Amino acid sequence: MIQYRDILFCTDFSDDANIAFLHALDLARKYNARLHILHVPHSSYAYCRHIVDEHVPDDSDTGEAFFDEKVKEKALEALKEEYEPKLGDFENYKFIVTCGSPDVEIIRYARKNNIDVIVMGALGKSDLDRIEHGSTVANVSKYAHCHVIAIRNPEKQFTLPGRMY
Repeated sequence: MIQYRDILFCTDFSDDANIAFLHALDLARKYNARLHILHVPHSSYAYCRHIVDEHVPDDSDTGEAFFDEKVKEKALEALKEEYEPKLGDFENYKFIVTCGSPDVEIIRYARKNNIDVIVMGALGKSDLDRIEHGSTVANVSKYAHCHVIAIRNPEKQFTLPGRMY
């Protein structure tokens, strides 16, 4: 029997992610599971995707931060503003903002927190990033230790090129 205890919902605030949230919340209610709501802000250093972004304290005079606490605070506020009203009476959730490469950080968080299933939108906001590095959902699906559910936006129809069918 399938039993989900910890569900990870990942968002980039895209339309697909917002639709995926409804599915993640439904699963969390059905299985009485904890819902982890995760966002990985994009670094202004997108060309350095292979570099691990590490926190550099404000008082450090030896390094430059890829992310700072203000970015994390704004991202956390955005998560709460977008998703808290949609949670209704559901109380078993937590918001997480972490910095780094989205696919790597999603997989890292999932493993560290014994996530049973990851729910995310099939398409996100970053078309250029997908062209250069592959889609986040594809990379997460490929390397995650658990099930990954990619939710498509029913308003976006994919058609195969040419006259195949």
